[in-house]
Amino acid sequence: MHVLILGGTTEARRLAELLVARLPAGSRVTSSLAGRVARPKLPPGEVRVGGFGGAEGLADWLRSHRVRALIDATHPFAGTITFNAARAAAAAHVPLLMLRRPGWVPGDGDDWHPVGSLAEAADALPALGRRVFLTTGRMGLAAFAGLDGLWFLTRSVDAPEPPYPARMETLLDRGPFTLEGERELIRRHRIDVLVTKDSGGAATAPKLAAAREAGIPVVVVRRPPVPEGGAVAGGPEEALAWLTDQFSG
Repeated sequence: MHVLILGGTTEARRLAELLVARLPAGSRVTSSLAGRVARPKLPPGEVRVGGFGGAEGLADWLRSHRVRALIDATHPFAGTITFNAARAAAAAHVPLLMLRRPGWVPGDGDDWHPVGSLAEAADALPALGRRVFLTTGRMGLAAFAGLDGLWFLTRSVDAPEPPYPARMETLLDRGPFTLEGERELIRRHRIDVLVTKDSGGAATAPKLAAAREAGIPVVVVRRPPVPEGGAVAGGPEEALAWLTDQFSG
């Protein structure tokens, strides 16, 4: 059996660990990484880096490498590859599972402002605060480049490239993050508004609790749509169970 995991997330690495440990002898587990991070944490099993050339290229790869199951465990905001995976799996007649961690849900005391895009988040900011903790990743900073009246604290694994806000400080760091650490960042940098994508998961959730404690608003970018009708798992163990059901008997 050959399983292809479209990865790059914590859940994808955990799934690769489970499959390598539990699939029958002779099985292959290949994780595909987009290559946007210079020094990614590599999962066990085989690893490939780079794109496939769209849905058609991915379908060709599935056929030529005799893939028996495709698991899309990419980031919830990696919308293009998710739709390409659905089209490729259909074309190659390969079962597809989307592994998606549950989204965050606001609780008592949260002051959330949901928006549909980074551009909408940028539009909302001037009315909410002047010192922004921007945690949407280095690839989307251009949406905030015109907000010269605001100051930004950004955080990413690799250094961002322009365009980005003129008044910006960048922290190079990788999660998981602690509640104590997020509290200190908000206090030390006098943050009065947080911007985040609804990525879900525990690794970066402490910033939401820290914002709630500090009483600051949070601009939350909603997730993009996913292909309809596909199988979905909320975690690696559930994905393993789906794979077992697909090929049992």
